[in-house]
Amino acid sequence: MARSVNQVILMGNLTRDPELRQTPTGQSVCSFGLALNRSYRDAGGEWKEATDFVDIVAWANLGDRVAQYLTKGRRCLVIGRLQYRSWEQDGQKRSKLDVVANDVTFLDSRGSEDNSGLNGSDTDQNPQPSESKKSKPAKKATADEVTIEDIGDEPINLDEIPF
Repeated sequence: MARSVNQVILMGNLTRDPELRQTPTGQSVCSFGLALNRSYRDAGGEWKEATDFVDIVAWANLGDRVAQYLTKGRRCLVIGRLQYRSWEQDGQKRSKLDVVANDVTFLDSRGSEDNSGLNGSDTDQNPQPSESKKSKPAKKATADEVTIEDIGDEPINLDEIPF
């Protein structure tokens, strides 16, 4: 049998506080939702904004950490896999597609008003004049941080991608 690839990478904001539960065997399982914002052009060529909502499940120690450190509105990066599950409830067949998280990176400071920090790092409590900020060298990202470069508002032309 040939192997398949099932990997999902999502970055968004929590739609609700994480819900931590225990299985009957005592294993932690944490559920939370992510809101994923995107832009697209409609049939008339105008830019529109849309939001997709995805349910995430994190197990064991990862679930414990998510429940401890993340709250509604916080940004995070989730790497995981899709999992389809089905069950019967009140005589009705139900099904759902979830993302099972393998890794969750916290992308903003805990309690930060402007959400400008990464992974719970300290934010600058004593802002400097803008001229001194310009001369200050950029902070290098550590292994725990994610650096995302802004590519602007220009749409990506899929014909220019070489694969």
